[in-house]
Amino acid sequence: MHRASLAEVLLTDWERVDDEHFTVTAQLPRQHSFFATVGGCHDPLLIAETIRQAGILLAHTEFAVPLGHQFLMQDLSIDASSEHLPVGAAPASLELDITCSDIKRRGTKLSGLHFEAVIHRDGEVAGTGAATFTCASPAVYRRVRSASIGDRVPAALPLTSPSAPQDVGRLSPTDVVLSPVPMPDCWQLRVDTRHPVLFDHPVDHVPGMVLLEAARQAAVAFLGHPGIPVGLTGEFTRYAELDAPCLISVCALPEAADGRDRVLVTGRQSDRLVFSSTVTVAPAGV
Repeated sequence: MHRASLAEVLLTDWERVDDEHFTVTAQLPRQHSFFATVGGCHDPLLIAETIRQAGILLAHTEFAVPLGHQFLMQDLSIDASSEHLPVGAAPASLELDITCSDIKRRGTKLSGLHFEAVIHRDGEVAGTGAATFTCASPAVYRRVRSASIGDRVPAALPLTSPSAPQDVGRLSPTDVVLSPVPMPDCWQLRVDTRHPVLFDHPVDHVPGMVLLEAARQAAVAFLGHPGIPVGLTGEFTRYAELDAPCLISVCALPEAADGRDRVLVTGRQSDRLVFSSTVTVAPAGV
C-alpha cells in the first residue's frame, strides 16, 4: 500500500472474483491523527485513501507488479453518502466491490489500469470511487523523472507560514497545507515533508493525497464552513515538484442537483497546470 506506518494501512483483506473483479475489505478507525471527524462523520478523504491503497494492493497481488515499482495516479474520485459515514461505537468496516478495466500491459507486465469501486458499509451502499494509475519500473521511473528534474535531488522549499487552521477546517497549524498569498481565493501549497501522515515515506514529488487535502482546505476557506466533502475528483496532469511554489486557486461551480456547494480547485507550478479537483460539500450533520 506504499505506507511505512502500519497504522496508516486501512485495508484488511482481499479476494479475487475473476480476472477483472475483486473484493477488498477495509476498516476506518474511529479516530485518526490527521483525517479527523467532521460533524460526527468519518472524513471522506479516508475513503479516497482507501481507494488509493486498493489500487496499489491489487496491482502488486493480482497483477504481479513487483515491489519497488512506482505508481503515478492519473485521476481519483469518490462520491460518498454522508448518512453512511457516522462514527459509531466500533471502527467502520467497509467492503469494496472493484471492477478493473482499461488494463494496459507493456509486454507481459502491467503498465496501468482503471478501476471502479462500489463501497458497502453494513450491507448498504455507502459510496463509490474510481481511479486510474500507471506504474513503472525503477529504471523507467528514473528516466521519466530525469526529463523534469535532471540530475538534481528535489528538496522542499523552506516551510511557509500556515493559513489560520480554523479558516481551512483544521485544529493544528501542522496539518495546514495552505499558506496565504496577497491574491483573493489563492494560496501557496505548504509542503511539510516531516508530516507523519502526508509524507509517510520519502518521495521526490508532492503526493496526490496532499493535493487532494489542499483542494479540501481551499474549498473550506472559500465557502467559509467546514462541511463534509462528500464528492471529490482529482485529475493529476504532471508531477507537483517539491522545490517550486505551487499556487492553489479556487472558484465556485454551479450547485449540485441536490443544492450542495461545488467548487473547482486548481494547482499550478510555473504557470502550468499540475492538478484540478472538483469538491462537493455537504453541510455538517446533513
